[in-house]
Amino acid sequence: MFKINYKHTLKLLKQLDWKLIAIVLVIFMFGLVVLSSATHANATGNYIKIYKQLAALVLGVGMLVLFLIFDYNFLGKYYKELYVVSLILLFVVLIPGVGTVRGGASSWISFGSIDLQTSELVKFTFVISYAKIVESRKGKLNTVKEIGVVLLYAAPFLGMLMAQPDLGGAIVFMCIIAAMLFIAGLNAKLIKRGLILIVVLMPLMYLMMASHQKDRIEAFLNPEDVSLKGNYQVMQSLISIGSGGVVGKGIYNGSQNQENFLPVQDSDFVFAVIGEEMGAIGMGFVILMFAMFILRLIYIAKEAKDFYGTLIVIGIMGMFAYQIVQNIGMTVALIPVTGVTLPFISAGASSVMTSLAEVGLVLNVYMRRKKINF
Repeated sequence: MFKINYKHTLKLLKQLDWKLIAIVLVIFMFGLVVLSSATHANATGNYIKIYKQLAALVLGVGMLVLFLIFDYNFLGKYYKELYVVSLILLFVVLIPGVGTVRGGASSWISFGSIDLQTSELVKFTFVISYAKIVESRKGKLNTVKEIGVVLLYAAPFLGMLMAQPDLGGAIVFMCIIAAMLFIAGLNAKLIKRGLILIVVLMPLMYLMMASHQKDRIEAFLNPEDVSLKGNYQVMQSLISIGSGGVVGKGIYNGSQNQENFLPVQDSDFVFAVIGEEMGAIGMGFVILMFAMFILRLIYIAKEAKDFYGTLIVIGIMGMFAYQIVQNIGMTVALIPVTGVTLPFISAGASSVMTSLAEVGLVLNVYMRRKKINF
């Protein structure tokens, strides 16, 4: 039976990466201020979403601490069990009457006033299990057969996400997979061939998309047509950001936000609220903090004591990097709109809790580090 050595654990806690913790806290606290405006709590006095965000922080910190206690290699021993649990969590939302449809995707389970997006939890368990699978094939990913075996393990996850259908979630998982495979030594020629294959298969992929996903692609290709679904949101987002100028209109003073011209301003388009009320300076600050966050994850990946730890951190880094680029990119009309939130800032209990749990896993790797080359 596994026993916790508390004295040893306290010594390890002293090795925590306080720089990463500080960066996450700054982003989160900044996000709370933005959310208080995006949810109009300042005007209505209804702080329920802020309270939920704070509750998610408390629960997320609890999960973070829990995952610091157990050595990540101990968690890795149960990668097969975590693999199965992950698939079950994704399958549950596909059961009629269990999954709740939002934004055209059945990705949620409702518990009264609390909504749980199971794919957010699966991101965490998937990283732990898939990193172990990739670790066993380090340096062998130079043939189509070897890559096919590794991708076969990921196929059920992508399949069920597309069945929901949750294209944004599927792309997040693809980024996790791609980051791990790249670090594991994926053959450069095969990467090039894979990219060519993706381009060739794009028409087929488009035909397989759900109607609301096709609408978003069409809207992106025809940005001037506001009658297309998604373009109204992007247009209002661009107006919000443009009107903010360099210094912004001031917190709680954004007309696009406060008068509800900007849709989904507390989650998908929260970056536009920052642009309108805090201007280019506010947006620059957020981008800088996220850049520091990603660079810190890369540093920790290099410091890991083993390749499994490196894969875990790189997978988490790939996930966060995509979410940040996607959310900001769609807000400024550079990327098609998908339901991807801005980490630690957008409203969403599931996202906050699992993001903090993933940070806990990164800290777990760092505090048990010893420098190796990879």
